[in-house]
Amino acid sequence: MPTRRAEIPGQTHRAVIRLAEKRLKKGPMLSNEGEKLTRVLVCTPREQYFRCGDGGAHNIHEPPDPARTKSQHDALKLTLRRSGCEVIDVPEMPRHPNSVFVRDAALCVPAGFIRLRMGLASRLGEEGWMADILGSLGEPCAGQIDEPGTVEGGDVILAGAVAFVGLSSRTNAEGARQISSLLANLGYEIRSAPVPKAHLHLGGGMSVIGSGRVLCCDGKFPDDLFAGFDVIRVAHRNAGAGNVICLGANEVVADSSGSGDTIRELERSGVKVHALNLSEFRKGAGGPSCLILPVERTVEPTPCA
Repeated sequence: MPTRRAEIPGQTHRAVIRLAEKRLKKGPMLSNEGEKLTRVLVCTPREQYFRCGDGGAHNIHEPPDPARTKSQHDALKLTLRRSGCEVIDVPEMPRHPNSVFVRDAALCVPAGFIRLRMGLASRLGEEGWMADILGSLGEPCAGQIDEPGTVEGGDVILAGAVAFVGLSSRTNAEGARQISSLLANLGYEIRSAPVPKAHLHLGGGMSVIGSGRVLCCDGKFPDDLFAGFDVIRVAHRNAGAGNVICLGANEVVADSSGSGDTIRELERSGVKVHALNLSEFRKGAGGPSCLILPVERTVEPTPCA
């Protein structure tokens, strides 16, 4: 899928992005993954993640160690809470080892949430499970992806006025068309691109780390995809080199087990990094952002001069 090119380059484009961001802000619902994270869903791995059986069917390449996995997830939850975020911990979906990767089953937007449709056969059904959870929290459904379309949440990244959409092995062309239409109707400018084969999802190669600022793997995306954004480029060392959780402007959670170069480059660029060992989730092809479903973010006040 070709990139939809920005029509206005440079500083003027940044001004257009900021103006559109103002129009998209509607209360605490999530519109920009670079804003302060205030409410998330997580799913602590208690049993199902360790019952992967045929790991190939679930894309879990190595059996995770239960004690280490739970300890690592606990450290993530503690970091989120210490940052001021409300953490809602939901039970795993029975017979779904990948349900711990809550990012993929839904997308929260200013109007509520969009029910997605999983691209991995063994994950089908998780979208209904997550829709029920979000509905029980009072979140309205703002749309859904219908068959034959598939979209996983790791392939959609909201960046204020812009929504990045990746075409991958998990998000097919029809799914990308449907999600792009839904998001365009909410006021987003859609920028789409194929996900490099080295990454499972778009989120493996890029993340929003502040309003108007992104992290990406160097040389993996079209040059114009990030027009108007301040870009931190990092070397592509593994499938999750560009994957972090944005806690707020220039503050992130990164996986210390495989992203050492990314962490150093972020710190050199003035970003505060909470480095956590999440190695047991890499065994399931997951990175930090795969483990949370952001539900609400708030605009951080601008410091006085």
